[in-house]
Amino acid sequence: MTARTTRRTTAAQSRIAAVGAIAVAGALILTGCGDQTKNDSGDSSASTSSAPLADKLPKAIRDAGVIKVGSDIAYAPVEFKDSSGKVVGIDPDLAAAMGKQLGVKFDFQNGTFDTLLTGLRSKRYDMAMSAMTDTKDRQEGIDSDTGKKVGEGVDFVDYFTAGVSIYTPKGKTQNIKTWADLCGKKIAVQRGTVSEDLAKSESKKCTGGKKIAIEAYDNDQQAQTRLRGGGADAGSSDFPVAAYAVKTSGGGKDFEIVGDQVEAAPYGIAVAKSNTQLRDALQAALDAIIKNGEYDKVIAKWGVDAGAVKTAVVNGGK
Repeated sequence: MTARTTRRTTAAQSRIAAVGAIAVAGALILTGCGDQTKNDSGDSSASTSSAPLADKLPKAIRDAGVIKVGSDIAYAPVEFKDSSGKVVGIDPDLAAAMGKQLGVKFDFQNGTFDTLLTGLRSKRYDMAMSAMTDTKDRQEGIDSDTGKKVGEGVDFVDYFTAGVSIYTPKGKTQNIKTWADLCGKKIAVQRGTVSEDLAKSESKKCTGGKKIAIEAYDNDQQAQTRLRGGGADAGSSDFPVAAYAVKTSGGGKDFEIVGDQVEAAPYGIAVAKSNTQLRDALQAALDAIIKNGEYDKVIAKWGVDAGAVKTAVVNGGK
């Protein structure tokens, strides 16, 4: 899901320096379309009796042996379904490694990105892990469009860093290199993402009546399909996702990235503010796999080394 709004407060409020380019591994499996069904990460070999950090979990989760994860499973290579229908990607692999530390299975359940925090508030999920950018607005429960409080907010355990990129049909860039170049053009994005926030913010700056026409979709796959079919001039996603789409769609013949990525920010695992014990357990598990090397193995597997973090930080988003 493009950064999934993921990301920060209103995009115009803070432009963070772009992160260095992330090379997406050539061996990645082609992405499949997401749906609204229940799926899991497929790795649950750990047991609480042998897991070193099991006692840090809330008793109810420890007894159940499962952490329910809300995720938009259509955002390759972060989380998506392979050709067999298995949920794969950066997030499921990291969750599986953390599960060995905690002695539980991470059960990935599919939902549209813009409903994940609602599902967390209603306790449908124990956590949300879906390339979601840690922002102050999300921490405080603020709607980035209106500036109004819409919920109690969430805590984040930050586990990765990524920026946002623009891509166009290959060979049809129309001299688009920056967000300002989109004035008078149409962009396809995923609803509720930083990409959508950036498009709205930039459109307000456009002059001469040439606003940005924004088409927002439930998931990134739909936005890519719209661009591929000629229904938009450009698309935007988190850089790892945009790079994956450029590499794999049409065998690399459909899209190309234009300009530099912007809005570099941390991805965070979202947890209800009232669930501090789970938050702290997840932080401990992430720190453990960073220290034992499992984190680096996952990051290297998916070719996203430039986004790696060195320590598990809570609420590091700006």
